[in-house]
Amino acid sequence: MMPYSGCWTQHEWGKAVGKSQLLLQPSWLLRGLGPGTLVGSAAFDLFPIHAVCVVVPKAGTLKKISDIGVWLVELFWSFWAYVWLYIILEVWTPTMITLSEAVLTVLQFGLLLVHAYVQDKQWPYLSIPLGRSDRPEEWVPENETLFINGHDTRESNDNCCEILQVSEGQQSNVVDIFSIHSSKDTDLVYKIIPDNDTEEPSELYCNKMVDNKRDVLSVWMQQFLDALRLESTESKKMVSFYLWIGRVLWKLILMPWRLLFAFVPPYQIAHGWIAFIGSLSFISGIAYVVTKLTEGISCVTGINPYVIAFTALASGTSWPDLVASKIAAERQITADSAIANIICSNSVNIYIGIGIPWLIDTTYNFFVYQEPLYIQNAGGLSFSLLVFFTTSAGCIAVLLLRRITLGAELGGPKLWAWLTATYFMFLWLVFVVLSSLKVSGKI
Repeated sequence: MMPYSGCWTQHEWGKAVGKSQLLLQPSWLLRGLGPGTLVGSAAFDLFPIHAVCVVVPKAGTLKKISDIGVWLVELFWSFWAYVWLYIILEVWTPTMITLSEAVLTVLQFGLLLVHAYVQDKQWPYLSIPLGRSDRPEEWVPENETLFINGHDTRESNDNCCEILQVSEGQQSNVVDIFSIHSSKDTDLVYKIIPDNDTEEPSELYCNKMVDNKRDVLSVWMQQFLDALRLESTESKKMVSFYLWIGRVLWKLILMPWRLLFAFVPPYQIAHGWIAFIGSLSFISGIAYVVTKLTEGISCVTGINPYVIAFTALASGTSWPDLVASKIAAERQITADSAIANIICSNSVNIYIGIGIPWLIDTTYNFFVYQEPLYIQNAGGLSFSLLVFFTTSAGCIAVLLLRRITLGAELGGPKLWAWLTATYFMFLWLVFVVLSSLKVSGKI
C-alpha cells in the first residue's frame, strides 16, 4: 500500500477562474492518478503478485489457506471497497465528495477489522461456520500433558540460548533481547561468559538493553557504512562471477536509496517511534515526488496520465506488497499471510489510502467554506472497474479450483504452478490493454 500524498485542494486555481463557487479539484483525480492508481494497484496485487506466490514454494510443496472464513471476509470487503468507490464517484453524489461519504469510507476499515476478528474467533451467529478439517493440523496437538495432584505450575528446563555464528568479514548480527521472569519461588540464574580471543564462537548472554549514546551513534554510523558497502558476506561466497557482478550492480543501484534512508534514526531511540515517523516522512516525500514526475512524464510524452497511473505508478506502489507476499509464501507453512496481504492491501487502499485524505479535505471545506469537495470524474474509471471485476472473478475461480483439485492455492507441481502464474499474468495484461484502449478512445 502506498502512503497517499495526493487529494489536496487548490485554492489559488479556484480564485484564478473567478467563480463565486469555489471549485476544489484534487490534482490526482483531475489527471486520473488517484482512481487509476488504486484500480491499477488492485489489479497488480490480484494478478502478478498471485502469480509470484504460486510459483515461489518448492516443487511439490502445497500451501493452502487454513482459515477460509477469514479469507472470504477479507475478499468480500476488498471487492466492496471498489464497488463503494464507484458508487460515491458515479452514482451517489457525482462530481463531489461529501463529509459523510469520507467518514463512511474511513469507518468501513474498522468494520473490516471487527468482521475479520469475529470470524477468526468463530463467534456464533456472526461468523461463517467451518469444519475442523479446514484448520491446519498444527492447531490440534497430538499429545496433551496434564498435571494432577494440585501441581498447576512447572519450571521449564528448555534451552533458551542461541549461539550466533559471525563469519569473517561480517560487520554485525542481530540479537533478539527478551525479558526473563519467574513466578512464585523459582530462582533466575544468569550466566555471563566473557568474550575472549579464541577460535571458538563467542557466546554472549544479555540481561539488559544497552541504551547509551555511544552505542546508538555507532549503530547509526553503521547504517551509513552498510549503505555504502557494495560487497556483502553472501556475495563473497558466490562461485559464479556473473552472479557476483549482478549482486554488486544491484547494490550499486540501491545505494542512493539506502544512503537516503540511512538518515532515519536507529530504532533504539525512543522505542522506535522516531524511526517510524522518520520513515513515514521519507516515504511520503518520495510518493509526492513520484506523483509530480508522473505528471511531468505524461505532459512530455503525451501518454494519458490515467494509463501511467494504472500501469507504472500502480506497479511501483504495489512493489512492497509483492515482496511481503513473496517472503510469506516462502517461509510460512500456510498461504494465509501471503494471500491476506494481497486482499487486505486492496481494501486498505480505499478505506485508508484515499479515505483519510478525503476526510481531511472535506472536513476543512465543510467548516471553512461550507462546501463539499468538488471533483472531476476520472475518464474510464467505470470501465476499468468493470474489467477488474470480470478478470478478478476468473482469478478467484482458479484459486478455488486449485483448492478443490490440488488441495491448496499455492505451490504444487511446477507445471501446474507455472500454468496458473501464466494465466494470472494474462488476466493482468487483459486489464491493462482494455483499460488503455478505453481511455485512449480506441474502444
